[in-house]
Amino acid sequence: MPASLAPLLKQYFGYDSFRPLQREIMEMTLAGRDVLAILPTGAGKSLCFQLPALARDGLTLVVSPLIALMKDQVDALTASGVPATLLNSSIQGAESQRRRAALAQGEYKLLYAAPERVMTDGFIQDLQRWNVTRIAVDEAHCISEWGHDFRPEYRQLAQLRQHLPDVPFLALTATATAQVRGDIAQQLHLRQPEVFLASFNRPNLSYTVLPKHQAIRQVFEFIRERPHQSGIVYVQSRNSAENLAAALAAEGIKALAYHAGLQPETRAANQDAFIRDEAHVICATIAFGMGIDKPDVRFVIHADLPKNLEGYYQETGRAGRDSLPADCVLLFSRGDLVRNLKFLDAMTDAKAAGVAARQMRQMADFAEGCECRRAALLDYFGEQWPGDNCGGCDICLQPHETWDATTAAQKLLSCLLRIKQKSGFSTGLNHAVEVLAGANTEKIRNWGHDQLSTYGIGKDTPREAWSVLGRQLTRLGYLTASPDHYQTLSLSHSGLEALKQRTPIQLTRVPHQPGGTSSSAGVSRAGTIACDDGLLTVLRALRKAQADARGVPPYVVFGDLSLRHMARRYPVADPAFLAIPGVGRQKLADFGQPFMQAIAAWLLDHAPQAFAHDEAPPKPAPKMKSEGALNSSALETLRIFRDGKTAPEIATLRDLSRGTIAQHLALAIGSGDLVASPHDFYSPAEEQLLDQAAAELGHERLGPLHEALGGRITYDKLHLYRAFKQRDQGPPPPQPGL
Repeated sequence: MPASLAPLLKQYFGYDSFRPLQREIMEMTLAGRDVLAILPTGAGKSLCFQLPALARDGLTLVVSPLIALMKDQVDALTASGVPATLLNSSIQGAESQRRRAALAQGEYKLLYAAPERVMTDGFIQDLQRWNVTRIAVDEAHCISEWGHDFRPEYRQLAQLRQHLPDVPFLALTATATAQVRGDIAQQLHLRQPEVFLASFNRPNLSYTVLPKHQAIRQVFEFIRERPHQSGIVYVQSRNSAENLAAALAAEGIKALAYHAGLQPETRAANQDAFIRDEAHVICATIAFGMGIDKPDVRFVIHADLPKNLEGYYQETGRAGRDSLPADCVLLFSRGDLVRNLKFLDAMTDAKAAGVAARQMRQMADFAEGCECRRAALLDYFGEQWPGDNCGGCDICLQPHETWDATTAAQKLLSCLLRIKQKSGFSTGLNHAVEVLAGANTEKIRNWGHDQLSTYGIGKDTPREAWSVLGRQLTRLGYLTASPDHYQTLSLSHSGLEALKQRTPIQLTRVPHQPGGTSSSAGVSRAGTIACDDGLLTVLRALRKAQADARGVPPYVVFGDLSLRHMARRYPVADPAFLAIPGVGRQKLADFGQPFMQAIAAWLLDHAPQAFAHDEAPPKPAPKMKSEGALNSSALETLRIFRDGKTAPEIATLRDLSRGTIAQHLALAIGSGDLVASPHDFYSPAEEQLLDQAAAELGHERLGPLHEALGGRITYDKLHLYRAFKQRDQGPPPPQPGL
């Protein structure tokens, strides 16, 4: 049955190939396996349950957290000719009964519902009658109390196992640490799940951190240089959201506010205006975003410091979901961190406050750091960036001044050591800075720190410079901060050695941003697919008119990627129009004629522009090997295998399924990182059986092979067999076109 996936992909969604890991996830779920998939935003998570639903009989239940998200996805599926529906509090009376009757008759392939609705007694009985063959849990991190958006009602979903015991689960999320991944599998009672962990890298996003000053002016100047682009500006407070939206609107920018304090109808109207391109900018608190399926957000600005890196990653991930380039800008002021930490004083749970404080300082360290932004983000999720320069962040794109910090570091390290020796306890960075500056404070006098040899030796250097140095030395491991709220500093072993040996310490300074208030200084301008801009404007207006007539967002008609290819290739006949990415047969039937007529009319008055045949979006940052598949988890499996452990031993040692370990090794074989013999994993007799079956069925799709062999050879071995065959065949020939 998986053999039909590729034709269905083109027929309904208009694409000729899968993104990394999509096919593998679909094959596993079609084989009846439980699957946990962690794919970054924009990697095509939804397709992993939408396409299999079309390849098999029965109904796929999609558990989704927000009504707006359900409606957007159902609208998009319906526009593509996919029979999908939703049931929630917005569907009442006769319409609800009509949809239930159609579900009972098997007229739909996908049903979207919120967890609260799913777990009602009557609904569960309906599901048992509606021939549910797969359950997809979207935004699965909501089930984990360790996640950034915990929703208690998600915990009840495990009860579906009792009522639908033979139905496989597919849990999907864009962000999940190892702790959250384990909690998802446990709380959903997944049975030996196949775990797919893609790279967290978003190569089409550029990351920039700028010093924050006159934030409203900075945001305005950034947006002014990007007319007609959609973007989100995140702030911490409701007042900030409203004030910023009003200031931008006064300057002629179509901006609206979004926060939990607005009346529900106002909040829904503002969100709808943004989705329908009637407002270009949303100024929002973190309440905005998770339920938004808008793919053409071209920038995300954080005008205030986010509270943790996972939230920052999730929020920046709402840009560029169509895979076209997008900008992510963070305006940073140390005062934002101080303000965030003060909010913790009201917390009664000391442990929770300590965790929150540590996460806030991690976020500030990211903003102040001189390490590649992409590498720092990936490191947080346990993934290593393989190169020296990502080519898509302010650190890598701008030269940084290097300076000899040895003498200054010696003074600060020595001061902290003398304080500990004198008093028998450690202090925070601020107190050490006061000692270096020769301040006359009560604490310094009472503790006798004005008698230290380091007292006043740094009075010629600004206090903030000493604070920045202290934070850099902490990030580099010369100083260790206590895990409590007070963050007292001690010299680490490397710090003591550096002090004793006078080890040279080279540090970097973030370059000064010129131009007064301009927030665009140093920001990488997101490039995109070159096309006829005049025709693109015409096509965008037509798209908006078509969308308004149908009551759907413009991207449901066509995404920006499709429009740019139309304005580049000038298709005026069905075959050429069908070859545009994102154009399936249903969209050709519904929208082909008006768009081709608009293109033909344009060509009557304008000569077609010529573009280089191989021109594409600006080259993104280098991808991880095997399109991101060899992430840190796969590399750890490879390391243990090289140490002599067998695949079953690694699965036990790492507490992962054997299937996951087999996939790690298969990816390593395909990427060339693992040189091994097939007979290290399966016997010559098994290889003969596999070769015989593959001679008739091919080796690309594992489902038919597994079925033809009567299940005698496990999927683990099938993954490895395919990897060896693909390795022996070499890379596929280059494909023509873009």
